[in-house]
Amino acid sequence: MTYSDHRQTPLHSGFGAATTASEALAGRDLSGVQAIVTGGYSGLGLETVRVLAGAGATVLVPARDPHQAQAALNGMAGVEIATLDLLDPQAIDSFAAAFLATGRALHVLVNGAGIMATPLLRDVRGYEAQFATNHLGHFQLTARLWPALRQAQGARVVCVSSLGHRQAGVDLDDAHFVRQPYDKWRAYAQSKSANALFAVELDRRAAAHGVRAFSLHPGAILTPLVRHLDLDDMRRVGALDEQGQVNPPPQSGFKNVAQGAATAVWCATSAQLDGMGGVYCEDCDIATLVADDSTGPGVRRWASDPVQARQLWVLSEQMTGVRFDCDAE
Repeated sequence: MTYSDHRQTPLHSGFGAATTASEALAGRDLSGVQAIVTGGYSGLGLETVRVLAGAGATVLVPARDPHQAQAALNGMAGVEIATLDLLDPQAIDSFAAAFLATGRALHVLVNGAGIMATPLLRDVRGYEAQFATNHLGHFQLTARLWPALRQAQGARVVCVSSLGHRQAGVDLDDAHFVRQPYDKWRAYAQSKSANALFAVELDRRAAAHGVRAFSLHPGAILTPLVRHLDLDDMRRVGALDEQGQVNPPPQSGFKNVAQGAATAVWCATSAQLDGMGGVYCEDCDIATLVADDSTGPGVRRWASDPVQARQLWVLSEQMTGVRFDCDAE
């Protein structure tokens, strides 16, 4: 039995696809908990923030557009907003430094912001934007926030992956499409596989310091994440009805936002996961490890393999120039 096989064993949690984020919280009191939720002012992130803050947590929401975030979060008690652009390494460092300067411990970090199936975009380093935003930005952010995570003496890092990971693993030799033609869906898929692999290796290195990491597929949900999709793309993901309108039919399996945020909240707060980590979850449970050619649910081996996770970690340190202090070989 391998590392991945052993950990990807469902708990039979009692929850499921229809569970809402509030239900996944299971009445837990989060008073005294400090959380950071990237992407917390839109879609699933907004619902995640609402539920965490509603249970008593103090939630800091990083935002590339603070004015937009303020409009979305207006009147929500216990929520703070700060400026952050995950494509800007200096902005990540500034955000983290400002948080560390407060002296607060960080109990929950939800790495939820992301972009999907965009045209080819590159950051100032020449890095492909989906990989840079969805993975490298969160890798650097988590590294910079490491002292606050360790200070919590029992923190969780939650990496929002996707069923999109099923389409491709990480191309460690050409992650930025320098030598191969750009494919927006393959780029998205590898960024989501990277999210899952990051959780695997982070948990291995950080568990001894009281920090556990999880990744998850929230479910298929129509949120602002689909802003770059055309009708052909929407048809591909099953979001069109018989009339060709964006209206997912009941059999499509799409969730509403409250259901879509449930697994992130469960990973961030559930006592069922105490003492565990490095696993990929879906529908508020640990997902099953499945063959790479499987067409059903579950996590593919290329997104849970500990060897690839370590290789990606090394590559990510090289690409960002950032090293964690939690290295444990």
